[in-house]
Amino acid sequence: GDQRPGAIAALQFLRGPLVDHGWECREIEANINEQQEMSIAEFKNPSIYKPFLIGVTMMFFQQASGINALMFYAETIFEDANFKNSSAATVIIGSIQVIFTATAALIIDRTGRKILLIISGMIMAASATVFGIYFRITVPIPSNSSHLQLLNTPLTEEGHPLAWLAVLSMSFFIMGFALGWGPIPWLVMSEIFPLRARGIASGACVLTNWLMAFLVTKEFHDLTVLLTPYGTFWLFSSTCLLNVIFTIVCVPETKGKSLEEIEAHFCRPR
Repeated sequence: GDQRPGAIAALQFLRGPLVDHGWECREIEANINEQQEMSIAEFKNPSIYKPFLIGVTMMFFQQASGINALMFYAETIFEDANFKNSSAATVIIGSIQVIFTATAALIIDRTGRKILLIISGMIMAASATVFGIYFRITVPIPSNSSHLQLLNTPLTEEGHPLAWLAVLSMSFFIMGFALGWGPIPWLVMSEIFPLRARGIASGACVLTNWLMAFLVTKEFHDLTVLLTPYGTFWLFSSTCLLNVIFTIVCVPETKGKSLEEIEAHFCRPR
C-alpha cells in the first residue's frame, strides 16, 4: 500500500545495499498476513517442524552436556577431587563463565554461530574426558566398597597432587560452555522460528531445557553411583561429541540472514 516505499527505505537503511529489498518486503508482508493462530496441521510444513526439532534438540543437548550438574555440585566435585580449597575453585569457575560469555557476545557476529558451537562442544568433550581420567586415576574402586562411600571419602586430607588437573579440566569445560553451548542455543532459537510459530516453539524449547536441567541435576549423584564418577564424566563427554555431530549436520548458520532467508532455507529440499 502507501507505506511500501517507506518500508523499503527502512529496509535499505537496516540491511544495507546488497539485499533484494523488494523481495524481503514482500516476504515480510506474507509473514504478517499468515500470522493468524497456528494450527497443529501447520507442523507438517518444513519451515516449522525443522526449526522446531532443531531448537528442542539444541536445548536437550545444552543440558545433557552435564553443565548444571557440574555447576550445582562444583564444590562437592572439588572435594571429591581432593582439592583443598573448594570454595576458591567455585569462585574461579564463576569468573570464567562471566568472562567467556562476554567474549562470545563480542565475537559471535564475526565468527558465526555454527563454528562457535562446534569449538565449544569439542572443548567440553575433551575437558569432560580429562576430568573422567582424573577420577579414574585418583579414586580407587575396590570391589568390596560401594561407590557412594567412595564419593564421600576423600583419599587424603591434604588434597591429591593431581588436584590442579581437576580444576583445569573443569575450568576448560565451563569456558567451552560459556563460549558456545551456553548462550548460542538461545540466540539460534530466537532466529530460526517463523514469527507465527515462535510462541509455541519457544515455549517447547524452554520446557525441554528446564526439564533436562532438572533431570540431569537430580540424577547426577545416582549416575556417579551407577557408572562411577569417571564413567559419568565420560558419558557427558560422549554427549558433547554427539552435539558437535548434530551441529555439523543439522544446525543452519544464521549469521547475517533475515527471518525470510532462514525460512526459505528450511523449505529447500535437501
